[in-house]
Amino acid sequence: MTRESHGSGGAVGAPRARTENDGVFRAGFACFVGRPNAGKSTLTNAIIGQKIAITSSKPQTTRHVIRGIVHKPGAQLVLVDTPGLHRPRTLLGQRLNDLVKEVWSEVDVIGVCLPADEPIGRGDRFIAAEMDRLNATVIAVVTKVDLVDSATLAKHLVEVSELHDFAEIVPVSAVAGEQLDVLTDVMVKYLPESPQLYPDGMLTDEPEQVLMAELIREATLEGVRDELPHSIAVLVEEVLPEDGLTKVYADIYVERPSQKAIVIGAGGSRMKEVGTRARRQIEELLGTRVFLDLHVRVAKDWQRDPRQLRRLGF
Repeated sequence: MTRESHGSGGAVGAPRARTENDGVFRAGFACFVGRPNAGKSTLTNAIIGQKIAITSSKPQTTRHVIRGIVHKPGAQLVLVDTPGLHRPRTLLGQRLNDLVKEVWSEVDVIGVCLPADEPIGRGDRFIAAEMDRLNATVIAVVTKVDLVDSATLAKHLVEVSELHDFAEIVPVSAVAGEQLDVLTDVMVKYLPESPQLYPDGMLTDEPEQVLMAELIREATLEGVRDELPHSIAVLVEEVLPEDGLTKVYADIYVERPSQKAIVIGAGGSRMKEVGTRARRQIEELLGTRVFLDLHVRVAKDWQRDPRQLRRLGF
């Protein structure tokens, strides 16, 4: 992540944002970290104001580094959504962990997400200890405050303050939209002076084809067994715009024939649900009608195969 201006080709945009350059302009990178289901991707989407990161109740949902851009008067905050740090069991898991640590070493601000409705645990302490090795400014983000009463929140905030020497502690609720502006302002405060990094109005520099693949994977994750999510990958093979209709051809990869049967469902019932859900999300992303053609394919043990990992974008 270098501090040079980025072009807008193939990126998802928004209406032009007003940026004031009459004072000190701050721009830089930030990311949220935390144990699985701490609300990192949900928080990123809420602050950006558009869905750029997929969410799921399944651990290790996020697999790609996706950047979302927040435009503020006098500042530009680039939120980097990363996979969660976990104990790797495959080559894919190891590569994702390496990716996370690389991002941690390059961002300016890190927000450690600590859900208000869950006690501080071993995973939180591990992540807090990892923060000691980094140069970034580290703040605590107490998420899901809408799920607890004020007494529980007050107690949790004290425990958070004892966990690490955070620069700031900010309680938020992504779902209710509470304190999101406050959190953004806090992160911006710790960004370096810098020229603008992205054009006005750009929301993400991620190619639409990658975002489409992620939306299909999110739809596929709904309702599958606990052990299956890690075995699912999606590759968009072709996108063909035709007179107000976009044709999207994509393959869903699993590791075993038995998993293929689970994804397809009896008589293709699950596959139909996946297609309907994903198509609606892609239409919202692209702003056009979408024809979505999905096929489920078996790539044996792809999470452990370097060649197949490269083909699938890892």
